[in-house]
Amino acid sequence: MNTVRQTIAKQVRALTGAGDGAIDLNRPPGDDGLFGPGSVSWRVHGDFTSMMIGGTAALMLQMLHPLALAGVWDHSNFQRDMLGRLKRTAQFIAGTTYGATGEADRLIARVRAIHDRVHGTLPDGTPYDANDPALLTWIHVAEVRMFLSGYLRYRNPALTAAEQDRYFAEYAEVARRLGATDVPTSRREVETYLHDLRPQLRFDERTRIVLHALQSQPAPNLAMRPFGDLTMRAAIDLLPPWARTMLHLRERPGEAPLVRAGARGVGRVLRWALSGRNAEAQARRA
Repeated sequence: MNTVRQTIAKQVRALTGAGDGAIDLNRPPGDDGLFGPGSVSWRVHGDFTSMMIGGTAALMLQMLHPLALAGVWDHSNFQRDMLGRLKRTAQFIAGTTYGATGEADRLIARVRAIHDRVHGTLPDGTPYDANDPALLTWIHVAEVRMFLSGYLRYRNPALTAAEQDRYFAEYAEVARRLGATDVPTSRREVETYLHDLRPQLRFDERTRIVLHALQSQPAPNLAMRPFGDLTMRAAIDLLPPWARTMLHLRERPGEAPLVRAGARGVGRVLRWALSGRNAEAQARRA
């Protein structure tokens, strides 16, 4: 059983890039990082299954914003590296959540430096800039909304309303450090923000191509293919209904209960595999 556990844990670490030196999760005494072990962010971001499902859903939600999509279209190799984008996001979340304050600052500075090079114009001439505070807020809200939704569905549906608000308020600090402004800090503010922004969202040929690239990404290996397929179906199911409709994503009749049951089962297996003597460190890496 230890061999099985180690094999699964190795696959998880490979999928997220944990241990490849991209982030440092060591913290000196007295430095709990931006949030600390008593934070809700530590709990929400520590469950691998719900974060992968939520992260995939966040990518789909984000691509509905034409300015966010333009950055992906013009400045990334999305057709061959969509999983790499998800991995880098996972590393950033892990480092800013669990790393020392200095590590969080380093990761944030690195993203800001990348954003300095991401700018251009849409086909209609509209300019875009990755450092646009409003655009940064959109990227952040799409992520935290989907991360929390995944956690509530697949890890802890009993998380209180106050704790959910606290999560949004906590991780808003990272968004502000990246340059976002007017960041929602509660469930009500997040839902109001999404409602008000919906007229700016759209689905066009570019969206279709990027969405297809995400759905067509090959699994890192044969062993991970079933998990990848299930993650994609669970991510589609996790999206708000209006976003699913905009993305032309339809669930098969009766599919949702099966997908949710399967994802919960996978979650239990992965939590078992990542438990043990190094559980905390493995959860951070996930």
